[in-house]
Amino acid sequence: MRLLYFAWVREKVGCAAEDVELPGSVATVADLVGWLKQRGPQYGEAFARPQVVRAALDKVHVKPSATLGAAREIAFFPPVTGG
Repeated sequence: MRLLYFAWVREKVGCAAEDVELPGSVATVADLVGWLKQRGPQYGEAFARPQVVRAALDKVHVKPSATLGAAREIAFFPPVTGG
């Protein structure tokens, strides 16, 4: 699966994108966030407040409970504000 990171999530993780093989136990966006937090301190910091980080599966905004299914890409980004 291709993971994309934007704005401060990218800054904390230390890269803009990466390809990963997910373990079978990762079925939802929330599961993925939990798995990412275990990959190292930079991920733990980026996802320390998972309720703040937004996600999109194949360019469609989803909730943390969304099933990953056959998605090819997931993007993580902070909330978008207008001005």
